Amino acid sequence: MSRIDETLDFMPVRIAVLTVSDTRRMDDDKSGQTLVDRIEGAGHMVVDRKIIPDERAQIAGQLREWCADTRVDVVISTGGTGLTGRDVTVEAHRDVYEKEIDAFGTIFTIVSMQKIGTSAVQSRATAGVARGTYLFALPGSPGACKDAWDEILAKQLDFRHRPCNFVEILPRLDEHLRRK
Repeated sequence: MSRIDETLDFMPVRIAVLTVSDTRRMDDDKSGQTLVDRIEGAGHMVVDRKIIPDERAQIAGQLREWCADTRVDVVISTGGTGLTGRDVTVEAHRDVYEKEIDAFGTIFTIVSMQKIGTSAVQSRATAGVARGTYLFALPGSPGACKDAWDEILAKQLDFRHRPCNFVEILPRLDEHLRRK
C-alpha cells in the first residue's frame, strides 16, 4: 500500500503551469490557479505560468522551451485534451515526449470514473518525459485538475511517497543524454 515515509525530508520540485485556451486570461484561469494553489500548498515551487492558444506548434514549442530550462523539473498543462477539433494538447505533448508514461492516462481515467462515471471516457489525459522533464497534460476543468493533483501528482511528486515516486528517479531521466 502506498504511504508517506515521514522519516525522509520533503524535496520540493520546480513546476511550470501551462493553460491551453483560446479564451482564458490569468484573471479567469480557474484550472491554472487550482494547480498553482495545490502546487504551492504542497511545498513545491511554481517557476513559470503561461496561457497560450490551442495551437499545436505553440504548445509543443512552449513544452520544449521549458524542457530546455534547467529551472523546470515538471510541466503541468491544463486544457485541450478533449475530442473537439481545437483540442490538440495531447498531440503537442506527444510531439515532444521521448517516453510516454502510459499508465498515467489509465490511472487518471480510474480516478475520474469515481467522480464523473462514464464521462471519463472523453478524457485524453497523458504524461511523458522529455530532456529530463516530466510533462503532464490534464483536462481543462478545475475538478479534473484537483483530481489529478490530489489523487496522483501530489503523491508521485513527493519524494517521501513509498514504494516509489517520480522524484526519486528525476536525476536519472536524462542519463541517456549525458552518455559519451
